[in-house]
Amino acid sequence: MNDVRFYKILVATNALIPLALLAVDAWRGRLGANPIEFFLRTTGVLTLVFLVVTLSVTPLRKMFGWNSLVKYRRMLGLFSFFYGALHLLTYSVFDRGSSLSSIVGDVAQRPFIAIGMAAFFMLIPLAVTSTNGWIKRLGGKKWARLHKLTYVAAILGVVHFWMIVKSDIFYPALFGIALAGLLAYRLVKSRRSSAVKRTTPAEAATPPS
Repeated sequence: MNDVRFYKILVATNALIPLALLAVDAWRGRLGANPIEFFLRTTGVLTLVFLVVTLSVTPLRKMFGWNSLVKYRRMLGLFSFFYGALHLLTYSVFDRGSSLSSIVGDVAQRPFIAIGMAAFFMLIPLAVTSTNGWIKRLGGKKWARLHKLTYVAAILGVVHFWMIVKSDIFYPALFGIALAGLLAYRLVKSRRSSAVKRTTPAEAATPPS
């Protein structure tokens, strides 16, 4: 077994541990007075965790030279989709009883539900196009532009979380600070890259003295 395969198994195992612990607690009846709400809250937080970790791969790779991290970014992103799907499935089936009219009415009454759904639906095309085949079909630039939706989904996810907790905003604030830092890093890098592109042609056109 090569190192990449071993570490992928390690990442997958650790990513599934929270779900295994949830299953054990559910079996033992330790999910509290409202098990559905507990499961919803936990899977929602896990979705945000994996979104932020996925977005952290590029900054960590560029700042510290950890180029091998890019090999695990796709897996991390798919786990954010996986926990997001569990979150939505739990809400739709166990909380709303698979009733479309109940879901629509709940969305109309509680805007944070609509925001959360919008965040998840943005993850669907990202999960579908995560394969090498789709990268080739779309081309690297188009694929990269599409996957910038990850930031939008993460922002909506934080807003969704913030609106749910209302007064106790400590954990949504932590996610918000982490996301703001990642966005600031991306903005700085983008401006530096644009500045280099603007100056390089001018320097090339300047004759040597």
